[in-house]
Amino acid sequence: MSAFVFKDASFVDVDLQPDIKSKVHQAALTKLVEEKKIESLQNIGGVYKVASTLETNLECGIQGDVEDIARRHEAFGSNKYKTPPTKSFFHFVVEEFKDHSILINFVSAASSLAFGIKENGIKQGWYDGGSIFVALFLVIVVSAIFHFRQNRQFDKLTEVSNKIQIDVVRAGRRQQISIFEIVVGDVIFLKIGDQVPADGLFLDGHSLQVDESSMTGESDRVEVNCSHPFLLSGTKVIDGNARMLVTSVGMNTKWGEMMSSINSCNTNHQTPLQTRLKGLTSSIGKLGLVVAFQVLIILFYRYFTGNLKDENGNKEFNGSTTKVYGILNAMVGILAAAITIVEVVTPKGFPLAVKLTQIYSMKKMMADQAMVRKLSACETIGSITTICTDKTGTLTLNKMKVIKFWLGKAPATYTSTTPYILELLQEGVALNTTGSVYWPTSRSEIEFSGSPIEQAILSWAVLELNMEMEQLKQSCKILYVEAFNSQKKRSGVITRRKIDNTIHVHWKGAAEMILKMCSRYYDASGIMKDLDDGEKMKFEQIIQGMAASSLRCIAFAHKQISKEDQEHDMEQKKIEEDGLTLLGLVGIKDLCRPGVKKAVESCQYAGVNVKMITGDNVFTAKAIATECGILRFDQDMNGAVVEGIEFRNYTPEERMEKVDKICVMARSSPFDKLLMVECLKQKGHVVAVTGDGTNDAPALKEADVGLSMGIQGTEVAKESSDIVILDDDFASVAKILRWGRCVYKNIQKFIQFQLTVNVAAITVNLVAVIYVSKGPLTGVQLLWVNVITHTLGALALATEQPTKELMRKPPVDQTKPLITNIMWRNLLAQALYQIVVLLILQFKGESIFSVTEKVNDTLIFTTFVLCQVFNEFNARKLKKKNVFEGILRNRLFMEIIAITIILQVVMVELLKKFTGSERLNWRQWGTCIGFAIISWPIGWIVKWIPVSKRPFLSYLIACNYVL
Repeated sequence: MSAFVFKDASFVDVDLQPDIKSKVHQAALTKLVEEKKIESLQNIGGVYKVASTLETNLECGIQGDVEDIARRHEAFGSNKYKTPPTKSFFHFVVEEFKDHSILINFVSAASSLAFGIKENGIKQGWYDGGSIFVALFLVIVVSAIFHFRQNRQFDKLTEVSNKIQIDVVRAGRRQQISIFEIVVGDVIFLKIGDQVPADGLFLDGHSLQVDESSMTGESDRVEVNCSHPFLLSGTKVIDGNARMLVTSVGMNTKWGEMMSSINSCNTNHQTPLQTRLKGLTSSIGKLGLVVAFQVLIILFYRYFTGNLKDENGNKEFNGSTTKVYGILNAMVGILAAAITIVEVVTPKGFPLAVKLTQIYSMKKMMADQAMVRKLSACETIGSITTICTDKTGTLTLNKMKVIKFWLGKAPATYTSTTPYILELLQEGVALNTTGSVYWPTSRSEIEFSGSPIEQAILSWAVLELNMEMEQLKQSCKILYVEAFNSQKKRSGVITRRKIDNTIHVHWKGAAEMILKMCSRYYDASGIMKDLDDGEKMKFEQIIQGMAASSLRCIAFAHKQISKEDQEHDMEQKKIEEDGLTLLGLVGIKDLCRPGVKKAVESCQYAGVNVKMITGDNVFTAKAIATECGILRFDQDMNGAVVEGIEFRNYTPEERMEKVDKICVMARSSPFDKLLMVECLKQKGHVVAVTGDGTNDAPALKEADVGLSMGIQGTEVAKESSDIVILDDDFASVAKILRWGRCVYKNIQKFIQFQLTVNVAAITVNLVAVIYVSKGPLTGVQLLWVNVITHTLGALALATEQPTKELMRKPPVDQTKPLITNIMWRNLLAQALYQIVVLLILQFKGESIFSVTEKVNDTLIFTTFVLCQVFNEFNARKLKKKNVFEGILRNRLFMEIIAITIILQVVMVELLKKFTGSERLNWRQWGTCIGFAIISWPIGWIVKWIPVSKRPFLSYLIACNYVL
C-alpha cells in the first residue's frame, strides 16, 4: 500500500498489515482534521488519496469482515473513550463512615468496650462494646451492598442509553451498527439530527450544516462541503445529509478526550423528591437532637443527684467515693442513650428508599420499552396532566406503503402511465431522495433504507414502476439539493442529464404545498394542462379525500430550466419554486398502532389530556385522531382542531384561553409545539412532549418530561429528552405513566412505614429514659431495627408493582404535602398502638407474664420488631382495606418478610449475648406474634375513619399562630 506525507506534519505510512503498529502515525490523521487546513489535505492528494490509503472503496466502504475490523482496531483503536472506573464496594463502605451518627456510635462503642474490659475483664467486659461494633459493621456492610448494587444497575442502564445506531456501508451494503463499532476507514451516512460519531472527511452530500458548539462553544452553523470537508466528533448535523470517511475514532479525537474526563453518571444529583425528603429528614433530625439534648440534661441531673441506680439497686454516683473511670463510664452510657434517640428518630432510610424505587422502576420501564435518561423523570412522569404527542410512528406504526397513485385527476397504474411521465417520476424518486436500494446477490428480498416515507416511495417505484435506481443515478448528475426538513416539508434537486445536458428541477413533498408551486399538470393521457384556480380546487378535493382516508399525500413536480436560470439559482442557493408541472400524487398509508386507542383512553381516564401535534394536514390529522380516540365522534369540534399558523397568530390572551380545548394541531411547526408547551405550563399543567426530530429539541427541553423516539428519533432529540421510548409506541407512554405514579406511591408507603417506627421508638425510649433512666432497647437492638426499617423495609416497599388503581386517580400533585392526611391517620394509629403495648410491657410486663427483667426486655424487643414486620403489610395499601391484594405477585416482598422473621429468631435464640437478650419459649413467642398481628385489624378499622382534606400540619401551624 502506498504512503502519503503531510508537508507540515509527521510522515504517515498506513499499511493494514500485521506489523501496522510500527508504521502508523495516528496523530497525523487526527491533526489533519483538527487543524482544518485544506492545504494540508490537498498536499497529500485530497480525500480520495486518504481513502485509498485506508483501503476504503468510496462507494462500497471497507471490506468489513472480522479480520479487517480486527486489523483496524489494532492500528487505530476502537471508537470508545475512557470512562470513570466503576465505584468499588470499598468506596461505598467509606461513604458510610461519612455519616456522623456512625462515627459517634463507633466512639461510643470504643468507650463502652474500654470501660467494660477495665471493669469486668476481657472475658466478660467486651460484650456490650463488641456487640455494638459487630452491629455497626453489619449495618455498614448491608447499606454498602445496597448502594453498590444500585450503582451497578445504574451503570448498566447508562451503558444501554449510550448505544447509538448509525448507518454505514460495508462491502457495498448499507447497514446500521453501533457507534462503538465504527472503525477508521468506514463510510458513514449522516442526516439531520445525527451526532457525528468520529472525526472524518466529507465525501459527498447536500446542504450539510453542523453545529460545533459542543466543541468550540460557538453556536454558528458551519457549512461542510468539498471546500471545507472537516467533520469533528461530537458535533451535530442540523441540516442536509452527507457521507463521511472516518479518519480518527475514540481517544484519538478531541471529543473522546473531553468525554473521558467527564463523569456522565452523576448519581449524586438530587431529584425534586429527594430534595423534599432531605428537608423532611433534616426537620425530623433536628427534632431528635432537641429531644436527645433534653434526655441528656435529665439523665446527667439524675446521675449527679444520686437518683440513678445500678442493677443491684445501689446509687451509681456517691460523690467523691465514686471512681473517675466509673463516672466516665456512666457518662458514656448516658451519652449513648441520647445518641440512640437521635439514631432512632432520624429517618435515614428515605434517600435509600428513593434511590431503590427509582432504580427498580428504571429497570422495569426498560422492560416496558422506556429508557430513563434522567432520574427525576421517574418522579415527574407521575404528575403529568397533558401529553403533546406526535402522530407518525408514535400513534401509528410508521410502516408505510403507497396505496394510491393519481396521475392528473384520475387513479393510475404503471401500465396506464405514458413513458415520458414515467421517466420523470422515476427521476424524481431516484435522484430526490436520501434513501437507497440494496440488491443482494442472493435471492433474498431487496433492502430499502432511509426514512419510512422514503422507503415506501422507493419500494413503490422499484417494485411497481420498475425503476432502475443505479442506472438513473449514472445517467444524471446532481447539481444542487435542497434537503427536506420539518419546516419546509419538501425537498428539491437540480439535475443535468448526461445524454443531452438538459437541466431539470424535481420537487417532492406535502401535496398541498407542492400544489401551490405548480401552474400546470399532466392529465391521465400525459397531456400538459394549465392549473388554474378551478383545477387547483379539484386537486385539493382529491388531496382532502386521501387525507380523510388517513392517507399521507405526497406530490411530485418537475420543471426543465435553462443553464442561466440554473446558475442564478446556484448563486442564490435555492431551487425554482414556481411555474412547476405537477407529475402525480401518491397516498401513503400508515396504520394506527394496535392498542393505541386503549392507551389513549387509559391516559384520559387517568386525568391526563392527550393532544396530537402533527405536520399533516387537517383532514389526515382529524381522521387519525378520531381513529386513536383523541377526538370523539360526538365531540364539539369548534376549537378542538386548529392549524399551526392559526394557533401562532392568536394573541397571547387567546392562546391561553383556547389552549385547553385544543386536541389536534395540524400543519404545525416545531415552534408551534414549543409555543403550546409554554402556554400549557403557564396555565399550571405538567407537560410531557414526544418528539423525534432535531427541531423538536426546544419543546423536549421546555417540557416537564421530554419523550424522544428510540427508532426514528435523532440523537439531538434523544439528548434533549428525559426518557427514550425504545419502540416509538404511545402505549409505552401510558405504561410509564403508571410507573411514575407507582414511584411516588411507593415512596409514600415507605415514609408512612418509617415514620411509624420513628414515632413509636422515640416515644417509648423517651418515656422509659425519663422514668427508669434507660430505654428498653439496647444500642445493638436499635441498630438491628434500623436495618429492618432503613434497608429491608425500603427494598420491600420500593419494589411494589404498579396497579390498575393508579390509573383511576388524578395525576400526583407535587405541590401538596408529601405526607397526606391518610398517611398521618394510618401511621399515628399504628404508632399509638405500638406505644401502648410497649409501655405496658415496659412497666407491667414482668408482673403480667411473671418473667425476669431481661426476658421482659427481650419481649419488648421482639414485639417491637414483629410489629414493624406486620405493619409492612399495612403500608402496602394506604387507602384500601385489603392489604393482602396482589401480595403473591411481589415475591421479593414475601422473601424479605421471611428473611426478617428468620433473622429475628436467630438474634434472640442464638445470638443472645450479642443482642443482650434472653431466649423465649413458645408461649412467649406466641405472645409477641399476638401483639404484632393485632396491627392488621387496627389498620383495617382506622381506614373506615374519614379524613379532612385540609393538610394535617396546617392545624398545628394555626394553633401555633393563635398561641
